[in-house]
Amino acid sequence: MDIKEQVKAQFGANASNYVVSTRHSSGQDLNTLIEWAQSENAVQALDIATGGGHCALALASHVSEVTTLDIATEMLQQAETFLAGKGCTNMKYVVGDAENLPFVQEQFDIVACRIAAHHFPNPNRFVEEAWRVLKHGGSFILMDNVAPESDRIDTLYNHIEQRRDPSHFRAWKKTEWIRRIELNGFQVEQLLQTGKPFEFTDWCARMNVSDQIQQELENDILNWPEADRQQLKVHSENGKLLNFEGSYMMMKARKF
Repeated sequence: MDIKEQVKAQFGANASNYVVSTRHSSGQDLNTLIEWAQSENAVQALDIATGGGHCALALASHVSEVTTLDIATEMLQQAETFLAGKGCTNMKYVVGDAENLPFVQEQFDIVACRIAAHHFPNPNRFVEEAWRVLKHGGSFILMDNVAPESDRIDTLYNHIEQRRDPSHFRAWKKTEWIRRIELNGFQVEQLLQTGKPFEFTDWCARMNVSDQIQQELENDILNWPEADRQQLKVHSENGKLLNFEGSYMMMKARKF
């Protein structure tokens, strides 16, 4: 199945899980997003791959209108229900592709994308489209899981993500994002990186991973070499995998 069809299928089937997911509905990154949006004096914002709508909610009080976009119709419907329940009336909802945005040139003051870009098969095209629809002087805010800089651990991490979620294309390295974004003409203004703990059972449940695949993933992770388990902070008790830790990037770049 084409990766974009996998994204539609995976997120369409599990849309409600993402609205209530603690991982997506809370976090210091949302506070950072609010701080960054407040300083922009923006009118129009675009939330690419809105998911459960949590990024759009963070933006809503600081702009006149937020356009939420998602490739999965069911996901967008869940986001609309969630945001309406939060009293948001300054929203537009658009079904669309992050790599082929259905908007005119220089339409938005802020373009944001949170915890989604690892599903995009053509990240260069995604960045080009973000540049195209963003006004000069506007800000591009990208928040996503990133892979370790070590090629070997990068491969290891992305492999388990793809087995857990076939719609996962690739978590890119922080340096790959910086290069991609700046080569497209943006100037990175702020960059934060933190650890991102994954509680194993919840991580699997969010994508309705089968018991067999979950058991295989648990066995494989617990049998990684000690150095790999240390780098990804694998934590287990009595032979059961409890959690491990990835990495998370928050970047704000300016279009000049």
